[in-house]
Amino acid sequence: MSDSRLHDVPLIDVAPFRTGDAASRRHVAAGIDRACREIGFFSITGHGIAAAELDAMRTVTRGFFGQPLADKLQIAPPRGQKGIRGFRAVGDESLSYSLGEAAPPDLKETFRIGHVEPGEDAYAERARGSYYAPNLWPQQPADFRTVWTRYYRQMEQLAALLMQSFAVALDLPESFFAGKIDRHISHLQANLYPAQPDVPLPGQLRAGAHTDYGSLTILLQENVAGGLQVRTAGGGWVNVHTAPNDFVINIGDLMAMWTNDRWVSTLHRVANPPRDLDAEQTRRMSLVFFHQPNYDAGIACLPTCQSADKPAKYRPTTSGDHLLAKIGKANTMGRESEMTKVPVHV
Repeated sequence: MSDSRLHDVPLIDVAPFRTGDAASRRHVAAGIDRACREIGFFSITGHGIAAAELDAMRTVTRGFFGQPLADKLQIAPPRGQKGIRGFRAVGDESLSYSLGEAAPPDLKETFRIGHVEPGEDAYAERARGSYYAPNLWPQQPADFRTVWTRYYRQMEQLAALLMQSFAVALDLPESFFAGKIDRHISHLQANLYPAQPDVPLPGQLRAGAHTDYGSLTILLQENVAGGLQVRTAGGGWVNVHTAPNDFVINIGDLMAMWTNDRWVSTLHRVANPPRDLDAEQTRRMSLVFFHQPNYDAGIACLPTCQSADKPAKYRPTTSGDHLLAKIGKANTMGRESEMTKVPVHV
């Protein structure tokens, strides 16, 4: 079932939260609370990141993906590496497996980096193997690393602003999440969804249905056929379109756990393009910042999201344990992961 009612994914201007007074900030936070309760997705404008910065990211990333496959594979991570770094070719991941659902591999290429300033202290050293692994940088385009590093820093600043708005929306002090995200383990990922001259396998999508793992996701996408779809409360799928320089925001599993499911971590997928379109016109690229709290941040039900009538639904866990377990499932395509600390309902 397809549903093209775009108003199901609201547009929120966050400029008043960035620059306005307390009343303006509360107004923005109320809109975010409503969106996170109803669908778990919203688009934002007024984020303060210049269009030129977004264009630079698109340009260097297209330049990277346009190289021969052999060149891109030079920065593929070694098999078995726990960190999420470097290039992965079509067929290396199946996101549906993160939910325990068997499906053919996803039809996309990816490039990923982690923190651009991992640090050298004890915290970074403990986290280095799984969360602060060194980034793998391509040699071309020449300015790739510079542009990606700058964009990563802009995304972590925007994510911190959104986490402040989340705190206000949840009736918490605005700085509530600050100490839980000051050493975050977020990663930045580019997805290239190539043209599909051949018919996909049964059940095979550009990206299978899944929920995101962390606190929130910031997506810069292209409005090309075969794009992002979000599962609605009624069971249909709504196509998500945005203006070229707006971001799509969604909450992940950890925020749903923190809020005791007051906010929903919603299933979403990337659909295949229609077969009647020229294949070369369906090539699509997206840039995704997966915000993940500090690896040792405790994730337990927030005090404003539980009561005697609504007790905590999830076992406490940590950000890092949850992330590794979910990645392990997606990357091993259904094989049992060595990482078993997956939060469950109790």
